[in-house]
Amino acid sequence: MSGSGNPGPGAAPCRFAHYFVLCGIDAESGLEPDELAVLYQYLQADLHGKSSDTADKTSVIISSFVAGENFDQSPLRRTFKSKVLAHYPQNIEWNPFDQDAVNMLCMPKGLSFRTQADNRDPQLHSFIITREDGSRTYGFVLTFYEEVTSKQICTAMQTLYQMHNAEQYSSVCASSSCSMDSLASSIDDADATSLAKLQRYNSYDISRDTLYVSKCICLITPLPFMQACKKFLIQLYKAVTSQQPPPLPLESYIHNILYEVPLPPPGRSLKFYGVYEPIICQRPGPNELPLSDYPLREVFELLGLENLVQVFTCVLLEMQILLYSQDYQRLMTVAEGITTLLFPFQWQHVYVPILPASLLHFLDAPVPYLMGLQSKEGTDRSKLELPQEANLCFVDIDNHFIELPEEFPQFPNKLEFIQEISEVLLQFGIPPEGNLHCSDSATKLKNLVLSDLVNDKKNGNIPSNALNMYELLKGNETIARLQALAKRTGVTMEKMTISTPLTEEKDGKLSCEELELRDYKLNVQLREVFANRFTQLFADYEAFVIQAAPDMESWLTNREQMQNFDKASFLSDQPEPYLPFLSHFIETQMFATFIDNKIMSQWEEKDPFLRVFDSRIEKIRLYNVRAPALRTSNYQKCSTLKEAAQSIEQRLMKIDHTAIHPHLLDMKIGQGKYEQGFFPKLQSDVLATGPTNNNRWASRSASTQRRKDRLRQHSEHIALDNDMREKYMQEARSLGKNLRQPKLSDLSPAVIAQTNWKFVEGLLKECRMKTKRMLVEKMGHEAVELGHGEANITGLEENTLIASLCDLLERIWSHGLQVKQGKSALWSHLLQYQEREEKQEHSAESPVGGGTERRKSDTGITLPTLRVSLIQDMRHVQNMSEIKTDVGRARAWIRLSLEKKLLSQHLKQLLSNQALAKKLYKRYAFLRCEEEREQFLYHLLSLNAVDYFCFTSVFTTIMIPYRSVIIPIKKLSNAITTSNPWICVSGELGDSGVMQIPKNHLEMTFECQNLGKLTTVQIGHDNSGLLAKWLVDCVMVRNEITGHTYKFPCGRWLGKGVDDGSLERILIGELVSSTSDEELGKQCRTPPQQKSPTVTRRLSITSLTGRNTKPNAGQIQEGIGEAVNNIVKHFHKPEKERGSLTILLCGENGLVAALEQVFHHGFKSARIFHKNVFIWDFIEKAVAYFETSDQIGDNEEALLLQRSSCKTFCHYVNAINTAPRNIGKDGKFQILVCLGTRDHLLSQWIPLLAECPPITRMYEENALLRDRMTVNSLIRVLQTLQDFNIILEGSLIKGVDV
Repeated sequence: MSGSGNPGPGAAPCRFAHYFVLCGIDAESGLEPDELAVLYQYLQADLHGKSSDTADKTSVIISSFVAGENFDQSPLRRTFKSKVLAHYPQNIEWNPFDQDAVNMLCMPKGLSFRTQADNRDPQLHSFIITREDGSRTYGFVLTFYEEVTSKQICTAMQTLYQMHNAEQYSSVCASSSCSMDSLASSIDDADATSLAKLQRYNSYDISRDTLYVSKCICLITPLPFMQACKKFLIQLYKAVTSQQPPPLPLESYIHNILYEVPLPPPGRSLKFYGVYEPIICQRPGPNELPLSDYPLREVFELLGLENLVQVFTCVLLEMQILLYSQDYQRLMTVAEGITTLLFPFQWQHVYVPILPASLLHFLDAPVPYLMGLQSKEGTDRSKLELPQEANLCFVDIDNHFIELPEEFPQFPNKLEFIQEISEVLLQFGIPPEGNLHCSDSATKLKNLVLSDLVNDKKNGNIPSNALNMYELLKGNETIARLQALAKRTGVTMEKMTISTPLTEEKDGKLSCEELELRDYKLNVQLREVFANRFTQLFADYEAFVIQAAPDMESWLTNREQMQNFDKASFLSDQPEPYLPFLSHFIETQMFATFIDNKIMSQWEEKDPFLRVFDSRIEKIRLYNVRAPALRTSNYQKCSTLKEAAQSIEQRLMKIDHTAIHPHLLDMKIGQGKYEQGFFPKLQSDVLATGPTNNNRWASRSASTQRRKDRLRQHSEHIALDNDMREKYMQEARSLGKNLRQPKLSDLSPAVIAQTNWKFVEGLLKECRMKTKRMLVEKMGHEAVELGHGEANITGLEENTLIASLCDLLERIWSHGLQVKQGKSALWSHLLQYQEREEKQEHSAESPVGGGTERRKSDTGITLPTLRVSLIQDMRHVQNMSEIKTDVGRARAWIRLSLEKKLLSQHLKQLLSNQALAKKLYKRYAFLRCEEEREQFLYHLLSLNAVDYFCFTSVFTTIMIPYRSVIIPIKKLSNAITTSNPWICVSGELGDSGVMQIPKNHLEMTFECQNLGKLTTVQIGHDNSGLLAKWLVDCVMVRNEITGHTYKFPCGRWLGKGVDDGSLERILIGELVSSTSDEELGKQCRTPPQQKSPTVTRRLSITSLTGRNTKPNAGQIQEGIGEAVNNIVKHFHKPEKERGSLTILLCGENGLVAALEQVFHHGFKSARIFHKNVFIWDFIEKAVAYFETSDQIGDNEEALLLQRSSCKTFCHYVNAINTAPRNIGKDGKFQILVCLGTRDHLLSQWIPLLAECPPITRMYEENALLRDRMTVNSLIRVLQTLQDFNIILEGSLIKGVDV
């Protein structure tokens, strides 16, 4: 390998480590505060008294301070800018060195200073850099403290202290409380009670104190070999602090790991050498789970099993996950642990396990993210201001506590799953509930990498021989106080030592390796359990992948328009309990990418995750042969735990490869002199390049490179040139995920603005996709529906889509917030809008609402227009006592607005108050980008094309006000009856009970628990008074919250001695589609009679207005077939998708109407002495005949069945006749048909009626009922309903006891 910085092309991608980095203080630029701060002029004034020489130098060192430093914090607690002091090699072509990002992640808090009195234990942490293409690089960092030798920096620190103390003193005096106690209490250490103590503890005295500053060494690697890197860095650190110089100069070891240690090949293990001991690492084989080196044991101990499964579910559903801990390594361990368990899926969104302080504005990213935030000591969760929490899963690692989003589905078989994991944990002696104390100290002690190192509470490692802890702590006042207390209570504490247990070194080392092996085994077994769940859940996924494109180019170009997974069929194939989770999960980006990878694998090499997953599914198939078990929700445990653990154990016990030993390099003599406690200045020329000879692994990697070149040429031959292809790939894979990780290297306002612009574009794109998906789903289903009033996608799928729309709106509203108020940004905006509007006199009046104007219908009956008002809809939601949180209220309001088809209009009105928007949102916020906002509202407007019942169907227990209006036909009867009318409204969720209508009123309002979609209205009166007869055209009922209006056509008389003598009728409802208020008013007027088929049908029956065209025999038979067919289709749908059976039975083209036509055909219904004859008269005649003819003895067997049919028929008719209801003759026929359908008796009754003697008297010869062939085909058609369990609505058969 040759060349400076760009070693030979073959070797490098196979190297174990890409860079070695050193970060710390730059003596040249001195102390720069991390948040540009301090009073420069104050400094200048303060420096006048000093000797000019020192003053000049010190002023240079502190010159970058600007006004605004936080004087409350003592200088030792402040953070200062760190720099990358050196990195080797200078650059690598395929993994360019990003100096700012590495510096920021090596020292996320910047430099920190300590004195000899402070704890200076080294700390280990790791980080990850995700590049734009999604590939990752890992960093492993050891931070330690080094004595400051620069006189200027020590002087600068003292100067800062003098300023700090002066500032504190003056501020205390200014508050007119000059006692020493109050001065001390106002400063950093609240328990200091005298100026002397204050000076001693909260100061730095150049003559008395030694100043230390943090420095870190870091390895950057392509794969997460955490344990190996940790050991290497610890040995390196030990070499620096040890009294004896290391065997070889440090350059030898660094050069060795950078250039001479290869990556172990897949499925092999590798031994290489640190400063003192060999280090072993291993890599899983091609068919094993991918490499993961972070100990899952720690993750389970920190979170507890139950919490971990909940957080894992939130990650799968792509919520916003914020990890919170004082310890960087914990953040990294939990983030990597959880994302590892996602196999075969991969997190596709923003992933920043350690969020540097300078990137905190990133928390208002309106996209799913997984971020880690360092908590300051002593700050609690309540002080943490987060831009949006509606969809946030907050994980407080140190306190073993999680806050979950309000509603999300549980992981399938969650209890059995937790049970299986806990069995694995218990085998390794880990309590499933987690173990805080254990994870803080004891386990970390057990999990030592080197036998002579002790872990402190925060992951620092100190060699016990280098530092006597007791000596270090002797001067510490807290320890002194504890000792005094101990003495008083009789506990001796003199011989306090903190060191490792004194075991033989050999045993110690063995136990350390054993612990490591246990961790590896536990890791792989836990991951197998998780992977097995996905293998079971998605064993059949391939059957539902839609391979629509002929080649990759056309697929990439049309990726957005293409449906690539048959979601509906997949869900219909799953067990019921899994649906809530799966319906959400298959909408996520990680699932979409997984399916994309599957489709891409036709043309490209398979994604490694996908390859392993598919091979596992193959295995299942071999054992199960298209396992029927896959369709059931039976839990199947993982059976591969032993094998997985064994393969790792074999690799670690039998080393496959050994790397070259570190050796002396061609170095200049005298440089890099060893000085205990100081990291030497490394010779950059020997570290900048690798060895020139091709060693034994370069040839292997050269062949890999040749294979890569071939692949590259192949892809260049594809019609797309590489750049275009990459662009398409990125776009195809980035639907909805615009930014994987913030660019750490450049934080100029322009870059932040650009990042936010990407978010705005992403939100708009997501909105377009979501609304389009909602429309396509809904309309697709509606197009398929036939002969059926209300079409619907599965309630489940609709709910999933609406929940994800609510989530999108919350994210849009929390983007670029100035100040966060409450957990829901949308609801807090609405509340502020409401407050402003209510202050104005003409409150809450939207420009659209017609106010209190009442519209007259043709009959003069009035139905007041429902006012359109954003505030009114908010009040409805505020009155719902069932909802306890702001997030819940916002969701209810979105659902209500969507159901009312006002979502776009309401949001437009909310955003029209620009003064409020400016007050609440920063300039870059989505809601302040006018063009995008308009497009967003336009996408939402498109949802008005379909009917949603997403409010009514979800909030089933709330009280809802309804308004009903009865519209009589005035031309033919009196408008108001003298009798006492009553009404009962029924819906899918219940009925209102019988309610008296106030005398002389046709309109009434009533409140009752949500009835759901309305189905029937019963209307009647008691026939009292002179003008009792009443001709009702229809009844209108409106839900006053959602505005849904239902029309119940009647067109019949209510009264004795008129029509069929009915005093009550059951009316079947239909939803009045209203596109605007204007139309709503129109639809309340009585429609012309010829346009209301239901009414004309009824009127023709009663001979009130004869109908010119009677249906012919063919049309009647067709009608019967269609009515029965609709009922059959109803039962073939999933239960959640079925509409109302009542409409199919009693509606306009229902079974009752179709049978009425059959019975009316050829019926001699001419008036006999001005008296109408009805079908029911024929039924009653037939019953009279059956009851008398029953007496005639007839012993033939064939007639036994007929006799029992006759008996049941008579029983049903008599029960209907004796029911305590004033139902007319046509109403009774409807009840008979409904009961006959329910009890599967119609096909037995029809032949009886067709053959009884009264038929000849009451029907003409050509009547359908007198034609044997027609009757037989009718029987056959009705028999198709035998298989279905028909449940009738209570209102249809109320009071009839059979």
